[in-house]
Amino acid sequence: MTKTKRLAEYAMLAALSMVLSYLETLIPAFFAVPGMKLGLTNLVVLAALYRMGARPAITINFVRILLTSMLFGTAVSLWYSLAGGLLSGVVMIALKQTGKFQPLTVSIAGGVAHNVGQIVVAMLLMQTTAVAWYLLALWVSGIAAGAVIGLLGSWLIERLPKTEGSMA
Repeated sequence: MTKTKRLAEYAMLAALSMVLSYLETLIPAFFAVPGMKLGLTNLVVLAALYRMGARPAITINFVRILLTSMLFGTAVSLWYSLAGGLLSGVVMIALKQTGKFQPLTVSIAGGVAHNVGQIVVAMLLMQTTAVAWYLLALWVSGIAAGAVIGLLGSWLIERLPKTEGSMA
């Protein structure tokens, strides 16, 4: 695959994840956990991980986080997103590379890791460990959301071809 085609593919997937991020803001907060999101952008990251490889998945997620934060967020939201998104990505890559886990499990672990990353940032910014209690609620929501995204992602991954020249 040429560099131009690869760049275009990364850009399209980053744009798709930004659209999904925006769509997620339109979903009413019907969950009992404040700040809980379904993690629709993780569909793109999961599919990229399984169809393109680790580097493209992390790159697409990083670009999405930066652009979304610059366009719609704040400096603080950037730190929360980076911590959650990048920790989630690293955990998902590590689990996938073992060859022992299916996309469903990888997605669930990614959802939980995302919440852990955000709580760590909250503890650092607020200079207290008191917010750690919130991890229990976020773990439950991370498992549930990760399972939904993992099921959708598994279905999507089965139907997408591997990218030409991919490392997946």
